[in-house]
Amino acid sequence: MRRPARLHYAWIVFVTAFVTLLGAAGFRSTPGILIDPLREEFGWSRATVGTAVSINVALFGFIGPFAAALQARYGLRRVTVIALITISLGALGTTQMDATWQLFLLWGVVVGIGSGCMATVFASTVASRWFVARRGLVTGALTAATASGQLVFLPVLSRLAEGVGWRWVGFTIACGALGVVPLVVLFLRDRPEDIGLRPYGAPADHPPTTSGVGTRPIHAAFSAFGAAYHSGTFWLLFGSFFVCGLSTNGLIQTHFVSAAHDHGLSASTAAGYLALIGVFDVIGTIGSGYLTDRVDPRKLLVVYYLLRGLSLLVIDPALAAGGGGLLGFMVFYGLDWVATVPPTVALCLDEFGTTRGPLVYGWVFAGHQLGAALAAWGAGELRDVTGTYRPAFVAAGICCMVAAVGVTRIRQRDAAPPPPIPTPTPTPILTP
Repeated sequence: MRRPARLHYAWIVFVTAFVTLLGAAGFRSTPGILIDPLREEFGWSRATVGTAVSINVALFGFIGPFAAALQARYGLRRVTVIALITISLGALGTTQMDATWQLFLLWGVVVGIGSGCMATVFASTVASRWFVARRGLVTGALTAATASGQLVFLPVLSRLAEGVGWRWVGFTIACGALGVVPLVVLFLRDRPEDIGLRPYGAPADHPPTTSGVGTRPIHAAFSAFGAAYHSGTFWLLFGSFFVCGLSTNGLIQTHFVSAAHDHGLSASTAAGYLALIGVFDVIGTIGSGYLTDRVDPRKLLVVYYLLRGLSLLVIDPALAAGGGGLLGFMVFYGLDWVATVPPTVALCLDEFGTTRGPLVYGWVFAGHQLGAALAAWGAGELRDVTGTYRPAFVAAGICCMVAAVGVTRIRQRDAAPPPPIPTPTPTPILTP
């Protein structure tokens, strides 16, 4: 009689990474709900707070390739624990700030660096090391945690800021970051080979997982950029992801609550709408990962950018109308929030391989956050000058349509068909 199959440890690593990314994303969701409280207490303009957010999202992106190299050299677990402690210290420090330079330093630099070590680069590293089968699906699920956590936590943090003051938000985030540390220490492992396993779905002759970094992680990060620099595919992915960040994290995540307030919605109500985006993002991004395993990733990107561009062109009228129109935007836009990530990761791995691909994706993700930083600052400036967010929404929508055209020029190498889903075997689970 056949013994029942045991759970592959890759799925335990996946769950640990999912919870870690969900929490880290929640830590980054705060600036959008603090714009008005900080303006009321200190008189800081939207552009000033937007500048701090710009620093945060820029570092969140540009730390990516170096974080990937550090994870390869020193291990996922060690780097993640240090990042969580860094976030906790930065969030705790913001509760005592009373000057803009402190906002820039603590929320911009410290939290930006800490959270950058747990960006989607972390997700792509986990997926590429631990999974051969279901890699696209896993990437999509971890990406959904990264994006949706930023939105799902917003209503709770917003009510906390309105009820007992914005400083308690900082305390909550500091405690939350430390609370994730034991989970990471207990269950996160660097590579399957460390506990005598192969990646999930890997054949018997699958080569061991290697970092390709050696003892020089910073050099490896720049070496990956040097190799990608002459690739047209890299720059097309970099440019399209620049637009992705501009039209999501930098614009909607940072300024939606403030834009909704302009139309008479309370901060908690607006945060609830953002949470709804997060719910549908989980569906959209996991679905995108599923499709990435089966459909040409380039075609998916064209569809995603076109649909996002159209939705951004109608957001201002939807805010003005409220009701069903706004609800429809939340559903439509939420399904496309970060659905671009799984096909973008797949194209990076296809073009640059599973060893160098995560490092190159780190640089592509830096473009994403550069676009987010531009939108976080620029949309605030436009709002202060024109009195409305409409120009920012329209400009972002047009950029998305340009990105849709650009990704049609990405070439895709001929790749072997994806490995079959492994048949369960009575392999015993190994205790780390």
